[in-house]
Amino acid sequence: MRLLAFDGRSGASGDMVLGALLASGADPARLRPVEDALGAEYRIGSTTTCGIAATTVDVLLPDDGTDEDRRHDHDEGDENDHDHEHGHDHHHGDEEGGHDGHGNHDHAHGHEGDHQHGDADHSGAVPAEGHGPSRSYAEVVELVEDLELEPAIERTALAIFERLGRAEAAVHGTELDDTHFHEVGADDAIADVVGAAVLLADLDADRIVTTPLAVGGGTVSMSHGEYPVPAPAVVEIAGGADWTLKGGPVERELLTPTGAAILAEVAEGVESLPPIAVEASGYGAGSIDISPHPNALRVLVGETESELAREEIAVLETNVDDVSPEILGGLQDRLADVGARDVSIVPTTMKKSRPGHLVKVICKPEDRERVASRLARETGTLGVREAGASHRWIASRRVEEVALEIDGERYEVAVKVASDEDGAVYDVSAEYDDALAVARETGLAVREVLARAERSFDA
Repeated sequence: MRLLAFDGRSGASGDMVLGALLASGADPARLRPVEDALGAEYRIGSTTTCGIAATTVDVLLPDDGTDEDRRHDHDEGDENDHDHEHGHDHHHGDEEGGHDGHGNHDHAHGHEGDHQHGDADHSGAVPAEGHGPSRSYAEVVELVEDLELEPAIERTALAIFERLGRAEAAVHGTELDDTHFHEVGADDAIADVVGAAVLLADLDADRIVTTPLAVGGGTVSMSHGEYPVPAPAVVEIAGGADWTLKGGPVERELLTPTGAAILAEVAEGVESLPPIAVEASGYGAGSIDISPHPNALRVLVGETESELAREEIAVLETNVDDVSPEILGGLQDRLADVGARDVSIVPTTMKKSRPGHLVKVICKPEDRERVASRLARETGTLGVREAGASHRWIASRRVEEVALEIDGERYEVAVKVASDEDGAVYDVSAEYDDALAVARETGLAVREVLARAERSFDA
């Protein structure tokens, strides 16, 4: 199985994703049709960050003579200064969820070398960063659809923009279709998102993962005020992602909405790098100095032979003999609220032959103190122990809908599909609640509906 792993310890931005993918073997020629369609250029360069060679990517536009006026206006009255001091997402110039007042966030994430973001190019091209029209979400969708991308690439790009759009809508309290992007709808932001989708397709990984993403720390100034890092849009995007955030390692903004949205769409979260026989690796550079930490997003590409994914866990246990059935029945939801992945309650016999229960909880290591505290408060137990398990092997899981036709009527039932990392399906289980609803409407036995749904799944 081909694995692509992002190392998120220095955060991520759109241009850093592009640079890392190119440095790890993606073909830059795949970007030419996007350049032609957008009328833009991906300028690929190199730099060093803390002694590590890294790839830089700038998006350039033809100089139509208006850039000098735009820069003059920008310098006179705009908060979006171009000193690249505050972060990175050039995609959210006026959005509270997207680094307001720092219109060049995505390219402000750090080069140390002599390659400079933002300098006018002597060949008649100017940086696209922060320039170009702002667009509504609907206009961005229309533009991407007009690029005539391969269907899978188009789906990925549109899904990334939908994540950005939903994050902005949540931050501003608007509907998705009413959301207006500012710099996220500019040409360079579109080039970053579409370019990432193209390069990921070129690398053709079977599985994409990322370690926890560093967000930095401190605050970021936006047009509506001073906000803590991570910015509101990043928080919204992370809420719908599979991976986790972590603070540091510096008091700067390290994770941008565009970088977060790309990784939220394509990558599953892991606590540490899975076993991998590395075939290629590369670094995508940002544009500020965060020494002694290299300001670069690393990508590893290679083969992994694991049939199931390894996940670090903690196992918590307690024995109780005086907890009511109602409290025990509610533990699943109460513990899930603070990070529990699974809760098992097993009847057992305790001292003096009293009937009791063994409560076993699986959670991530970083959640164990919070889960243990909630377990103690809910049950009144005097102690929670941590068992010796440190990891488990888990299947790849997804939920799909199957259609059942019963007496001329069509019914939808969700089925949970388990497979190994090579994609081989070894279990299909219909969702009980869906089957129960169908059984009530049709008069069939629940187990008959379950069986029909599982037979209907086409692997």
